[in-house]
Amino acid sequence: MRTDDKGTPHKAGYVIRGFRIEDLQSVIYINRTCLPENYTPDFFVYHFREFPEGFLVAEMNGTVVGYIMTRVDRGFDYYSSHRAFAEKGHVISIAVLPHARRRGIGEGLLRRAIEAVKRRGVKEVYLEVRVSNSPAINLYHKLGFKIARRVPRYYADGEDAYVMSLQLD
Repeated sequence: MRTDDKGTPHKAGYVIRGFRIEDLQSVIYINRTCLPENYTPDFFVYHFREFPEGFLVAEMNGTVVGYIMTRVDRGFDYYSSHRAFAEKGHVISIAVLPHARRRGIGEGLLRRAIEAVKRRGVKEVYLEVRVSNSPAINLYHKLGFKIARRVPRYYADGEDAYVMSLQLD
């Protein structure tokens, strides 16, 4: 049984660890293979430098098969009674290669990223997801995310997005 860099075993044979610059080409490949929204190498590097503890990868047999990239934003607090601005965790991008899906990798990445933003003292994590992406929406619901609002034509192809948020303890 393999373990992640925190010593947590994963029965499905994967390891979650912090992103390293040498992972960049693998992450770009995963992004371009799995998602229609693609980012420049500089975009990934910028977010890694700004919040390295929130940029994680999953490996199987020494090969990077998934990633999650997060940051801490300052934005409107939807749940505050006084409608204040607050720091929030933002899941920018998460993807797992098709052959590595349905093993808990996405959930593991998301849980570890939530821990990272929680250590920064934020009280909410949010993300955008295509309204048609039922598997992702189901995963987010499983972890306690709720739909905060729908954003019409959010994606370049015109599809709407849900903004989903998770309140942290």
